[in-house]
Amino acid sequence: MGAVAVREEQLGKQAVEARRGRVFTLVALVLAAVNLRLAVTSVGPVLTEIRDGLGMSGTVAGLLTSVPVVCFASVGLLAPRLARRFGAGPVIAGGLALLAVGLAARPFAPGSGLFLLLSAVALAGIALVNVLLPSIVKDHFPTQVGTITGLYTVALNVGATTAAAATVPLTGGFGDWRLGLACWALAALVALPPWLLIAGERTAARAAQVTGAPPVRVARQPIAWALAVYFGMQSTSAYVIIGWLPQIYRDAGLSAELAGVLFATTSLLGVPLGMGLSALAGRVRSQSTIAVGLGLFGIAGYLGLWVDPATTPWLWAVLLGIVNTAFPLVLTMIALRGRTPATVVALSAFAQGVGYLIAIPGPILIGALHDATHGWRAPLAVMVGLMVPQIVAGFFAGRDRQV
Repeated sequence: MGAVAVREEQLGKQAVEARRGRVFTLVALVLAAVNLRLAVTSVGPVLTEIRDGLGMSGTVAGLLTSVPVVCFASVGLLAPRLARRFGAGPVIAGGLALLAVGLAARPFAPGSGLFLLLSAVALAGIALVNVLLPSIVKDHFPTQVGTITGLYTVALNVGATTAAAATVPLTGGFGDWRLGLACWALAALVALPPWLLIAGERTAARAAQVTGAPPVRVARQPIAWALAVYFGMQSTSAYVIIGWLPQIYRDAGLSAELAGVLFATTSLLGVPLGMGLSALAGRVRSQSTIAVGLGLFGIAGYLGLWVDPATTPWLWAVLLGIVNTAFPLVLTMIALRGRTPATVVALSAFAQGVGYLIAIPGPILIGALHDATHGWRAPLAVMVGLMVPQIVAGFFAGRDRQV
């Protein structure tokens, strides 16, 4: 009887330690996710000051807007190889360190070329973390994939919105855009210690799951291509909304202030909707219906802008905010489609790497069409059309299949 009691006590202690470990990992996930868009959204509000301070040409400024997608595509594809060699935790810690260095150093670059290079360093760190977080979710929260993915995408949205809204006030408070931009490195530094602990304390068994497993050839899997195309299409839509929606509203006669509020609405909707949608997606066997439904909302939103942006601008903003939740949905599907954390790493790298490559031409094409036609109808017609491959890819990506 005494031996049984001792055994039960040991099991109880192990359960408590396991819960504490999961809570610690969840905190680390959220802190990392907050950083995943800071390097991007903090630049736009002070781009004029950056260009003036560095003598940055319009061409270099244009490159600055395309660097995130290129880094996410190229560096993200390297993440599985690094994870197999070092483990997911150490690579995430290294990514956050790169991000902190890039964010702290780039504002003090003496020229636009070095500013661009240091931005790429920061974005390379984000790319590594982007790819590997879904595998951490799969490893530590296998029965709560949707809920945890939704939680960290909410943290991502909160971080992105905060950086966009607070960079100008911080710049004003410091009296220098360099300090206003550099202070975001503190967020990466806060997120780094938990991942250093995770990297140092990972067990040999867990290391073997990631580093010892043979590489998965996901490029041969139709589901991987469906995820990549869906990721690419939703990224195209998201970057078009980020880059052009305020201008579409302003060209329709709305004030700059209202256009900004409408654009912010599309981002803020992603906080509650993304959380709820990911939780729902994690509970059902197939996410195809959800993906198709989001695509239909996108068609309605872009079609409404095509007819007249100024008639019911809030309705169009809400519809586009709903279609933007395709991002947490695809992250959830990536985690669900892989049987093991190692497979999720490979799927995540492939879907995000190929997906971001697909997304690169989209915002550029929309801008070129606007310049060529001197209006928004042709670009918006293209966006309505691009919802069709997004719907098709989402249908196949959401089917109950696993690699």
